[in-house]
Amino acid sequence: MKTYGIIAAFDSPAQLMEAAKQMRTAGYTHFDCHSPFPIHGMDEAMGLKRSPVGYIVGGMAALGATIGFSLQTWVSTSAYPLVISGKPFFSWQAFIIITFALFVLFGAFGAVIGMFRLNRLPRLHHPLFYSDAFARVTDDGFMVSVESGDAQFDEEKTRAFLASIGGQNIEVIRGEG
Repeated sequence: MKTYGIIAAFDSPAQLMEAAKQMRTAGYTHFDCHSPFPIHGMDEAMGLKRSPVGYIVGGMAALGATIGFSLQTWVSTSAYPLVISGKPFFSWQAFIIITFALFVLFGAFGAVIGMFRLNRLPRLHHPLFYSDAFARVTDDGFMVSVESGDAQFDEEKTRAFLASIGGQNIEVIRGEG
């Protein structure tokens, strides 16, 4: 059976936060903290960078606005130039509504697609679900999981390290694959 990683339980959010800091200090990079609710400051404790989703949304929104404005400009000046009530062919004020709508639409698509891609979704089953103890995370559990792909990962050393920082119920996650 393949080893996916190791999980360890902690008693409180404060202990989980301290464990995350110590994991980062020890050089672990492929680890995650699991809790039933968001913990303020956990991103900094884990050493996570700011999410690039904002840049993706901004770029997609600008692309949508550009496409909307360009299409309307091309249609009204080149493809179907019609004089309506003596107005000029390029009347940009009339283009703002569609430009804004495509700005919002493309930004929304960028947010959804960017979030799915960065979170590596859809993933219908994660190896941590092999553990019965991991189910506590949805109710009152605070856990750290270390993936076997981490450069620092060694089953015995990682288990000993998690025990030294206060981890309880340490479990090696194995599964098929």
